[in-house]
Amino acid sequence: MGNQMVTLDDLKGRPLEEVLQAVADQQATLIVRLHDGQQVAIEPKPHLKPLPELAGSVAKGWKEACVYAGR
Repeated sequence: MGNQMVTLDDLKGRPLEEVLQAVADQQATLIVRLHDGQQVAIEPKPHLKPLPELAGSVAKGWKEACVYAGR
């Protein structure tokens, strides 16, 4: 994943959907420099790996045990 820096003028005339789709497709951060020198970063949401499935079991009646224990 890389960074790309552009000015606000570079983006004028480009549809927002096109800009956002390019960020998503390239999996890159787009840094936009505003006229006053401030910068805004647009970046894709990271993809999370699925959680592993763990072997095991839950004891029958576990809910009732919690109620009796005062939880």
